[in-house]
Amino acid sequence: MKVDPALVPFKTLPGGAKMPIIGMGTFGSDSVSADTVASAVYEAAGLGYRHFDCAAVYGNEREIGGALAKIQKEGVRREDLFITSKLWNNKHKEADVVPAFEKSLKDLGLAYLDLYLIHWPFPNHHDPGVDVHARANDAKPFELESYLKVWRKLEDLVDKGLVRNIGTSNMTIAKFEAFLPHARIKPAVNQMELHPHLQQQQLFDYVVKSGIQPVGFCPVGSPGRPERDRTPEDTVDMEDPVVVEIAKKHGVHPVAICLRWAHQRGQIPVPFSVKQTNLLANLKTALGPQLSEAEMSKLSKIDKNCRLVKGQVFLWKDGQTWEDLWDLDGKIKK
Repeated sequence: MKVDPALVPFKTLPGGAKMPIIGMGTFGSDSVSADTVASAVYEAAGLGYRHFDCAAVYGNEREIGGALAKIQKEGVRREDLFITSKLWNNKHKEADVVPAFEKSLKDLGLAYLDLYLIHWPFPNHHDPGVDVHARANDAKPFELESYLKVWRKLEDLVDKGLVRNIGTSNMTIAKFEAFLPHARIKPAVNQMELHPHLQQQQLFDYVVKSGIQPVGFCPVGSPGRPERDRTPEDTVDMEDPVVVEIAKKHGVHPVAICLRWAHQRGQIPVPFSVKQTNLLANLKTALGPQLSEAEMSKLSKIDKNCRLVKGQVFLWKDGQTWEDLWDLDGKIKK
């Protein structure tokens, strides 16, 4: 059983690109092998997925490229796919941006990307699997001029036809207000953590008002995130009584309610799974069940401001807490 890709709704980006309202995430949380993720991408395409969210730092783009080649060889047209990749933090030097992009493009086996994002607004690299207390020796705060130099390189890639759309990720209102007036090409997308327990309503509204499409990672609360990213105060969206009640009413798993809430709210979720049954169930949420206004209202009231991807490893000096990354007082931390 599969979903006809033509039935999956889409969002039209500012440049006219059609972005399916659900994508398959490809971050294996350090616990799923690159080959397993690539196999899941191939299976997902057979189920009806056409939108795949990738990134260099996930360490599996070369394997995914093999899957994409096979998908196209078996009849899926390149123009019917929507492929995203992201620039990692250790490639924020001007001379490194284009080579990093070219490596992702080569690894994915593509002539162009549909979307390329700056993964984090900090040039602070960390090795895979490090403890949350690890810090880069040359870690820095967000610097507008440095960020703009990276953005100019992405704009050049658009001019050359190598990328159809460019965007941001893990930004804040304060950073947007500093950055947007200087962007020749406005970001088409901002990728951000969005789930019923972290709705980020103020940032969400700002992004939408700015003509930027929100894309939500961890859309069901990231139950498979690495143990190092868990803290005692974290909550579980799928166990929320409101989510469970609505799921029972519709006869679906709570995951389906989290994803359907995302669709109806207006963000594009990119859930990750390598299990065929989950992949299909996730994709089907793009078609229903439709939640009522009353149910959407109930879900809007369960926000717990529970950020799961806190980003501690991107801090730049001693004595900071992860909140400093997110400009909670409306000011960019230095």
